[in-house]
Amino acid sequence: MDYKPVPTVVPRSPFDPASDSQELRDAMRGLGTDEQKIIDVLTTRTNGQRQKIRAIYESEFESDLIDDLKGELGGHFEDVIVALMRPPVEYLCKQLHAAMAGVGTEEATLVEILCTKSNEEMQQIAVTYEDQYGRPLAEQMCSETSGFFRRLLTLIVTGVRDNLDTPVDAEQAKDQAAQLYAAGEAKLGTDEEVFNRIMAHASFAQLRLVFDEYKELSGQTIEQAIKHEMADELHDAMMAIVECVQSPAAFFANRLYKAMNGAGTDDATLIRIIVCRSEIDLETIKQEFERIYNRTLHSAVVAETSGDYKRALTALLGGA
Repeated sequence: MDYKPVPTVVPRSPFDPASDSQELRDAMRGLGTDEQKIIDVLTTRTNGQRQKIRAIYESEFESDLIDDLKGELGGHFEDVIVALMRPPVEYLCKQLHAAMAGVGTEEATLVEILCTKSNEEMQQIAVTYEDQYGRPLAEQMCSETSGFFRRLLTLIVTGVRDNLDTPVDAEQAKDQAAQLYAAGEAKLGTDEEVFNRIMAHASFAQLRLVFDEYKELSGQTIEQAIKHEMADELHDAMMAIVECVQSPAAFFANRLYKAMNGAGTDDATLIRIIVCRSEIDLETIKQEFERIYNRTLHSAVVAETSGDYKRALTALLGGA
């Protein structure tokens, strides 16, 4: 099944960064702030266009647009707008850093960001992280995680996954499926090393073949096998890889549902996914969300948020 990602945010055309820059400046001057104008401009431009606006703003007004926005806005609304203004890789590095800062680690955030990336994307993140924080991402992560979960993430971060242009190999997929079967269902206990190696090395296209072969061989889906064989963070990380191989939109739809389900809202996750996927596949995620949960993502977000925060997120979601 070929995955067809449909974004909700596409390049604005015609695009006039100088005019946008002036409009943002006007929205922040004088008494009060015109939040709606800020939403209208920034949610309808791509990140590349926002970077052009930021550059012109800086040369025109000798001030950093992000700093000015932070000075005018607050709360989760500010979080959304600042997230929109940062280059995507830089933003994800900030999120990774925050997930590992202080006491405890947000394993689910690490899984969501790291297990869903191609090798090319992962290499960009690793380079940017070290630039931003002066410490290799793999090293920081090793001090925050443990066991087979740490080993899996370390393999992913160090960029061992085959690149997108690596051809798939049907014979090898049969062999890899047999190795997974032998390491899990076919023995007492589990050989996590084998799972880690295959799940972290094979490209997503190759893994799709492996999972098909696994079902042929064992009569069970790879998800059923992982459920029986793994627990805790390692289980979650493996499942994230499986879901992203089969349907990234379903993975992110499930993450969004969990962020809004139950008492309280996981705003950081809600913002991160909507902002980061808006130029990739947010329209596809909306369709999957409605298919799985029988309600629109738009209505779920409206029920969980309010004010300018709600207006910014729903603007990114596009039509209801």
